[in-house]
Amino acid sequence: MALSRLRRGEPDGEGPDGPEGGQDGESPSGWLGGRLTRRRAWGLAAAVVALAALAGTVVWFAGSDDRALDDACDGVLAKDEVRAVLGDGEISVSNRTKGTFDAKAKAKAKAKGGSGGDGANTLAVRCEVTADGKGSVKVNIEAGPRPRTTYGIAGMYTPLPERDTLAVPLGHGWSGVFGTDNVRQDDNEDGEGTAAVLLECGKGGTSLLITVETELSGVTLDDPAVRPDFVRTATATAKAANDHWGCGASLGKPVRTVGLPVNEDEYEPLLGADGTCAGVPTAARSAVSTARETARDRAPREACALGARDGSPRYRLDAYYGPYAEETRAEYSDSPSQDGPTPADEPSGRLGQSAYWASASCPDGAEDALFLVRADGTEDDTRRKPDLTYERAALKAFAERSAQHHGCEAPTTPAG
Repeated sequence: MALSRLRRGEPDGEGPDGPEGGQDGESPSGWLGGRLTRRRAWGLAAAVVALAALAGTVVWFAGSDDRALDDACDGVLAKDEVRAVLGDGEISVSNRTKGTFDAKAKAKAKAKGGSGGDGANTLAVRCEVTADGKGSVKVNIEAGPRPRTTYGIAGMYTPLPERDTLAVPLGHGWSGVFGTDNVRQDDNEDGEGTAAVLLECGKGGTSLLITVETELSGVTLDDPAVRPDFVRTATATAKAANDHWGCGASLGKPVRTVGLPVNEDEYEPLLGADGTCAGVPTAARSAVSTARETARDRAPREACALGARDGSPRYRLDAYYGPYAEETRAEYSDSPSQDGPTPADEPSGRLGQSAYWASASCPDGAEDALFLVRADGTEDDTRRKPDLTYERAALKAFAERSAQHHGCEAPTTPAG
């Protein structure tokens, strides 16, 4: 873990704009003004009900009454955890459930002689709870694998914030991550975080991804006592979803400590890395000698950011598992800007001037893991004069350690 984080006394921790961005090709209007207050809602009740019927959306508005929470997110929303962070005052609740889920869909497709690709699920559940002056909790539950007809459409799964920071694993036995793009610290204004929990359903290769985006007023993620509040709704909702849809996934334990997402200035010597960058070599030609990393745990997303001595970016290594691997491959499907094979076509290869990918088969019919190395930053000549030999060596070291930790087979890596 980064030394700067440990010196602060932090516990060692064990995507785009989400559903409003038009996931599955839908319009943001499907939410029908989930942030309406109770006073406005009663005045517009008739119009809202009529529009909801047309859009297939059910919307509730309530004061201190928790009846709306009971049915939110198809009845699996962890209402006690939501109330714990939003308080007992007036709330507004919006909810939408569509599609179906079969925990054995992929296995059934394979049993009928198919590849399993036809065993897709369409379940997509969304709900949002808003308390004026307190904040909001937005929950997305998505089943995988998705139908291939959705490939090429942005937003198959709710993205993680990872533009400026590295998301950290949830730990405590959960396959999940916690991230934020708000890098301000200790100013009581950075209370925005996203927790994602992946439920790998039995041995059928299907999954449920539960993503919870929480915004709270007057709190800071820099406070280690506060961060678990951003995670408990996700883990409790995941537990209820596991039972509700018969997923049969292995669950973790209560989350009492959560690491802080890693900022851009939290780099350390690469030679001392012991997390997601462990084993990745340095490079004299590319001036790679520092790294930003997180702990390595059973997380569906991993990253290692490589930099120069002063921390300026050089390369980024990413590992994708489950739905995240599926969506990344889908983004390359039928890409008009890409010449030659892509991660959607082959297990390994080269992308453009300075990028490679690798893949690994994972147990129980899960999506093959995907690993990428790409040039990072634009203030140097890394993209114009790439060190391809180093890129392949860094990707190989990163992919092998990640795959082994997740119980996947040795990765197929590019030869040249």
